[in-house]
Amino acid sequence: MGSNKASAASLLRDVFGFDDFRPGQEEIVEAVARGENTLAIMPTGGGKSLCFQLPALMQDGVTVVISPLIALMRDQVRALQASGVAAGALTSGNSPEETEMVWNALQQRKLKLLYITPERLSAGSSLGMLRNIGVSMIAVDEAHCISQWGHDFRPDYLRIGELRRTLNVPLAAFTATADAESRVEIVEKLFDGVRPRTFLHGFDRPNIHLAFTVKNSPRTQILNFVNARKGQSGIIYCGTRAKTETLALGLREFGHASIYYHGGMDGEDRRIAERRFQQEDGLIVVATVAFGMGIDKPDIRWVAHADLPKSVESYYQEIGRAGRDGHPAETLTLFGPEDIKLRRSQIDEGLAPAERRMADHARLNALLGLAEALECRRKTLLNYFGETKVNCNHCDLCQNPPEVFDGTTAVRKALSAMLRTEERFGSGHLIDILLGNETEKIRQRAHTKLPTFGIGKEYTRVQWQTVFRQMMGHDLVRPDADRYGALRMRDAALPILRGLASINLRRDTIKAAVRRPTVTSMLSEEHAPLFSALKAKRRGLAEVANVPAYIIFPDRTLIEMAERRPKNLDQMARVNGVGAKKLQNFGEAFLKVINNEVEPLHPTRRKLAGRKCGALFDKLMKVQTDLARGSDGTGKPLSCSASQLAKVAQLRPDDNVAIERVLGDRKAERFGSAFLDVLRNAG
Repeated sequence: MGSNKASAASLLRDVFGFDDFRPGQEEIVEAVARGENTLAIMPTGGGKSLCFQLPALMQDGVTVVISPLIALMRDQVRALQASGVAAGALTSGNSPEETEMVWNALQQRKLKLLYITPERLSAGSSLGMLRNIGVSMIAVDEAHCISQWGHDFRPDYLRIGELRRTLNVPLAAFTATADAESRVEIVEKLFDGVRPRTFLHGFDRPNIHLAFTVKNSPRTQILNFVNARKGQSGIIYCGTRAKTETLALGLREFGHASIYYHGGMDGEDRRIAERRFQQEDGLIVVATVAFGMGIDKPDIRWVAHADLPKSVESYYQEIGRAGRDGHPAETLTLFGPEDIKLRRSQIDEGLAPAERRMADHARLNALLGLAEALECRRKTLLNYFGETKVNCNHCDLCQNPPEVFDGTTAVRKALSAMLRTEERFGSGHLIDILLGNETEKIRQRAHTKLPTFGIGKEYTRVQWQTVFRQMMGHDLVRPDADRYGALRMRDAALPILRGLASINLRRDTIKAAVRRPTVTSMLSEEHAPLFSALKAKRRGLAEVANVPAYIIFPDRTLIEMAERRPKNLDQMARVNGVGAKKLQNFGEAFLKVINNEVEPLHPTRRKLAGRKCGALFDKLMKVQTDLARGSDGTGKPLSCSASQLAKVAQLRPDDNVAIERVLGDRKAERFGSAFLDVLRNAG
C-alpha cells in the first residue's frame, strides 16, 4: 500500500470504498502524488482530506499533516485506522500510551500519516524528529489560518514555510475559504512567493438556502426558526460564550434537545459535546466559532447565526457544515447595528498593524454587502470568491426581492459631509451635521456653518445609520484605523459624488430602522474607536508582562484617556489611575496611541511629569536657553545639567546663596537672578 505503483483508482476503491472521485479530486490527487507544490481551494464538504490522504498511500515515507484542531485530527486518524491505514497523531490530548505507540510506529517506519498541530512545530524536539522519520510530503489543512488578516490567525502557522525549506519536501495546502488576499498570503508564507500548482473549484453549495434578516426580537426570531424545524440536527452560532449557555437553556425549555459549546469549557466536556452531536439525532449545538472546524456530520439540516459572523470567509465555512449529504439545508443569519459595532471594535482592539486592520474593515464591509445585498444573495457570496457564473433561485432575495430606491442623493449628502470635515469623523458626528444637531462638538468646530449642516432631515438618526451601513456594504467608505474610526472615502465613491454614477439602496431596511431602547454606554460614540485602540495597546503590554490587562490600567482609566486625550506626560499624569510608576512605565506608549507621536523628554524631566516642579523645569530650561551666551548674546556658551535644573525646580532656592549651592559660582552668576525671578513668579 505504500508503493508508488499503487494506482489512485485502486486505492480509492480498496481503502476508502469509493468507486469514483468527487468533481475536482482526481486532478488534485495526481498533482500531489507527483510531488508538485499544490494549493487547492475547494468548497466545504468537497473532500479535501482525501486529496492528501490518498497520495500519502501512493508514496514511500510518511506524510506530515498539519491541522489546527485536535478534535479534527483525532476524527481523521480514527477514520483512517478503521480503513486499515497506519495513521497517528501527536497532540497534547494524547495519553502517554498513545504517544508511545505513535513514536514506536515512526521509528519502525510503519506510519503513513502523522498529524500534528502547528503549535507542535514550536517544540525544540519536533524538527529533529521530523528530520529522522523519512518525511515525503507536508500537507496543510485549513491553510487560510496562515493569513494574518483574519481574527483566527495562529502565528505558529508561519513556521510551516521554514519546515518545508528545512525538510526540502513538497507541500500541499488545502482550504475552503481563501479570498484573493488570503491566497497571496498563503503563497508568500508557505511557498516563499513561488506560485504552486493551484486548483480553484466551485464554492457553490446549491442545496443550501441562504437567508439574512435584521434583528428584531432576536431570541424570538431564533426560536421561531428552530420550532419550524423540530427534530432536525442544527447549529446556532453566537458571538459570546454566555449567550450560548442562555440560548441552549431557552431551547430546552421549548422542548428542543440542545447543548452549548464554547472555548471556556473543560476539555473533557467539549469532547463529550462533540461526541453527542456526532452520535445523537436531532441535537442542536449552540456554540461560538470554537465549534465546527472539521465537523463532518452529513445530516446537519440547518445553521443559524444569532449574531453576525466575523467575515464572509467565516460565514461560508460555518454554513458549509449544513447539508453535507447533498440534501436540502437551510441557513438564517441575524444582524444589527450592535453586531457591527462589536465587530468593528474587535478589529480596532486587535494587535495587527494599521494596514491589516484596514483590510479587516474591508472584509467586514464585504460581509455587510452580503447582508444588505440588493439582488441574489448567492451571487454576492460567490462573486466574493471570484465566481461569476451563478444559478440560484434558492435564497431569500431571489424568492422575495427587496424593495430598493435611488439612494444617490442621500449618499452624496453623506459623502459631502465627510469631505467638508476632512474625513476626520465617524458616522455619529456626520449624522449630527446632516440632521442639523447643534452639539457642543459641532459648535466647537464651527460645523454649523458647513453647507451640509441640516440638509439630511428627511431621515431620522437610525435611518441615516442604515444609509451609512449600506455605504460600507458597497465599500464606498471604510473606518480609518489610524484615525480611530473616522470614515474615509474609497475610490468607488468618486463617480457617485461627481454625479457620474447612481446607486440603489434598500428601502426595506431603512423603513425598518426604528429607535429601540439601548443600554447606555460608558463612552460616547465619538471616543469609542480611540478607547478600542487604547485597549489594544493595553492588551499588548499585558501579554508581554504576563499579567491581566487591568493590572496595566483599568477600563475607567482608558475611558478617561479617550475623553481627555492628554497631549503630554504632564496631562497624562492628571488622568485618574495614572500614578508615578505607571506614568513612567506606560505613559509614553499610551500617548503615542492618542497623538501618534510624542515629543521626546529628557529622562530627568520625565521623572517630574505631572508635578508642579515639572512646569518649573520647563520654564528654567527656556530661561537657560535664552541666556546660554549671556544677556547680550556674545558670551561663552554655558548651560546647567538636567539634574541641576531639576534640583532648582524641586528645592526652589529663594536667594543667591542658595542658588549658588546648587549651581556653583559661574552658573549662578549667569543664571541665578533669572532663575530666582522664575521661582518667585511661580508663587
